[in-house]
Amino acid sequence: MRITTEHVIRFLEAVAAEVKAQRAYLTELDSPIGDADHGINLDRGFTAVLAKLPMVADKDIGTILKTTGMTLVSTVGGASGPLYGTAFLRAGMALADRYELNEDDVAVALEAALEGIMTRGKAQRGEKTMIDALAPAVDALKAARAGGADLATALQAAAVAAEEGMRATIPMLATKGRASYLGERSIGHQDPGATSAALMLRVMRDLVTASASDGAA
Repeated sequence: MRITTEHVIRFLEAVAAEVKAQRAYLTELDSPIGDADHGINLDRGFTAVLAKLPMVADKDIGTILKTTGMTLVSTVGGASGPLYGTAFLRAGMALADRYELNEDDVAVALEAALEGIMTRGKAQRGEKTMIDALAPAVDALKAARAGGADLATALQAAAVAAEEGMRATIPMLATKGRASYLGERSIGHQDPGATSAALMLRVMRDLVTASASDGAA
């Protein structure tokens, strides 16, 4: 499957729409262990990204993703802005000057995004963060591709792994971010960052599956 700038624009538009639809849910998840603003902040950030997309629609994929990252950094409050902003910036750097991608480039971009989040947040797996959804998704994607799966199938495995990782944050003790201030009281709550990360993986899977079915590949 060839992935074009149009696919990337559609992905960002779909993420913005899904974040808006899940805004209240994400904020509700953030209420007991955070600032009760995760959905509100992400919605504000991706609404700002939507406004920027027409200005970069004819640019290369790296520029589109880096613009997304810079917009999120400047508009999303709390830890989510710098973390997701860094993720998109790193993905954009990995795909600089590219107008088309192949199926393996998706794993390259997601791995760069993951490494960016881990570096910026000084976080690892098992600390009740978005990493706990994104890291197993990257592992699943790479394993599926190594086994010969096409991108749609590999992203299905990645989305499932992200959902499992998201749910696995419920019994975890938070050791990063505002949730860590709660200590043992952070146990029993699903991490909102892991939830939004799983949301983005679902959106990517659905877009690639639909594109493949339509013969757009």
